[in-house]
Amino acid sequence: MAPLTFKVEPGSKVQLDKIDPRYEAGLDRVQAEADLAKLTYEIDELQELLFGAGTHSLLVIMQGMDTSGKDGTVRKVFSQVSPLGSYVVSFKVPTEDELAHDFLWRVHMKTPGKGMIGIFNRSHYEDVLVVRVHNLVPEAVWRKRYRLINDFEHNLAQSNTIILKFYLHISKKEQEERLLAREQDPTKAWKLAAGDWRERERWDDYMAAYDDALEQCSTDEAPWQIVPADRKWYRNYAVAMTVAETLRGYKGQWLAKLGKVGEERLLELKALRAGQPQ
Repeated sequence: MAPLTFKVEPGSKVQLDKIDPRYEAGLDRVQAEADLAKLTYEIDELQELLFGAGTHSLLVIMQGMDTSGKDGTVRKVFSQVSPLGSYVVSFKVPTEDELAHDFLWRVHMKTPGKGMIGIFNRSHYEDVLVVRVHNLVPEAVWRKRYRLINDFEHNLAQSNTIILKFYLHISKKEQEERLLAREQDPTKAWKLAAGDWRERERWDDYMAAYDDALEQCSTDEAPWQIVPADRKWYRNYAVAMTVAETLRGYKGQWLAKLGKVGEERLLELKALRAGQPQ
């Protein structure tokens, strides 16, 4: 089977303009959408094991240009996951208090604890993307952040946080079509922002910034997955399958841990009943 995503191997060169945003890996759409529905329930079951075992956490990072589908992907892929064991964080323009600290301060506070799934809809990578494109800090400052980000994610991985990073790769043409479609749909007009069109003027600058971020910050512990995103159905399926396949790798140890816990609970219950008068 052809790969669903383009994994950025550590140390490799990234050229987003060489990756087709309309890539479909030879999948049949009808079958993929049917399989996606099953995957969402499997992810829910795996999340319950993650929560019950309490040995790991999952951090999912979503990045991409405007209209690439970050919101939609989160809604589809995690549609069946219990809100008791998951949450979504969207990082906006830093507040005055956040700017008074290092750029990772506000991010670290939002990382998931054991048993939880945390989803970042945009993330700390904005500090080497938007900051770079808009010249908000000197180059000498943002270039150092690649290493700091890698160290940060290494620290999370060493604390049993599973890290999945998805770049939703949309074409400039598809983005234009989606922005124009919003103008034609009164129910979607609230999503419109003049800033979206202004940011399009910096498309090449953003692509260069993403090329560097994906190259510099893809590690064995936290590799980047480039997801072709012009086809919404394909984007959702590729992300869901990657999440499910990753969590499956931990299923055995979570079940073993929960089996031992179950045995201990049964022994406690047996002892309690043995001590009760008949």
